Amino acid sequence: MIVQNGRSPAMNATTTLCTLLASALLACGCGRPVESEPAVATPSVALSHDRAPLGSPIDITYRFVPEPGASFDEDYRVMVHVVDIDDELMWTDDHDPPVPTTQWKAGTPVEYTRTVFIPVYPYVGEASIQVGLYSTRGEKRLALSGNDTGQRAYAVARLQLLPQTENIFTLFKDGWHQAEVADTNTSVEWQWTKKDATLAFKNPKKDATFYLDADNPGNVFHDTQLVTVSINGTVARQFSLAPTERTLQRIPLPAAQLGEGEMISLQIGVDKTFVPALVPQSTNQDARELGIRVFHAFVDAR
Repeated sequence: MIVQNGRSPAMNATTTLCTLLASALLACGCGRPVESEPAVATPSVALSHDRAPLGSPIDITYRFVPEPGASFDEDYRVMVHVVDIDDELMWTDDHDPPVPTTQWKAGTPVEYTRTVFIPVYPYVGEASIQVGLYSTRGEKRLALSGNDTGQRAYAVARLQLLPQTENIFTLFKDGWHQAEVADTNTSVEWQWTKKDATLAFKNPKKDATFYLDADNPGNVFHDTQLVTVSINGTVARQFSLAPTERTLQRIPLPAAQLGEGEMISLQIGVDKTFVPALVPQSTNQDARELGIRVFHAFVDAR
């Protein structure tokens, strides 16, 4: 018997046949996992900016179109993952949709917009936004229609992350307390104002928008506050802030109001402040004078 490469002709023939069969299976996709459940919806995302510096706000419009025959046995949560070019998770924006999934109807789009401030993450370059729907009971994920990147996370948009230095230069001047972070999530940061707090920023010499993301936690202080935002001493916006209320104010800053100066002074004032340690029946020993809690104060001229 003739042996070639340590194998008989019969063995070589068998090996060749197996290789051909394996190639055929891969070519027809039979080697891939088969989705056992039908897609319940088609997701998509639209961004207000496809290029954004770290720390800046973007509006993300989510859209889900339920498929014919789709039904939901519970109210599922929207999963949002932002990953880098190597598919490493950078941050999330999981949330409940404004219309619970048990109320979704086939063919009727569910669309809504969320404003998100991009975390100051140590990465610049292309990022991918992935969405999904999952159960809060057992974290089961539903099958959707689209580009499944694995484990039912669907790529829906790309975003180019730019350095934070691309933002308008801004200084937190008088009237601010030191920055603090949440005990349970170090990515959540805020600064308390005093009665009056001042920001200074480089004049963009064009129309801009001031984003003020703030609240009054209402833990020990239960009065509604009147907040005034002024530019160079001229009132740009006044609004009331109730206890436990969080607000995102978008305040137009017309170029004519900004003038020709190189640096602009912006003031945030409150009509009422409080000292937690002095509030009756409070166990909080904080002796600082507090105005409002500010999560983001951002000047955007894009």
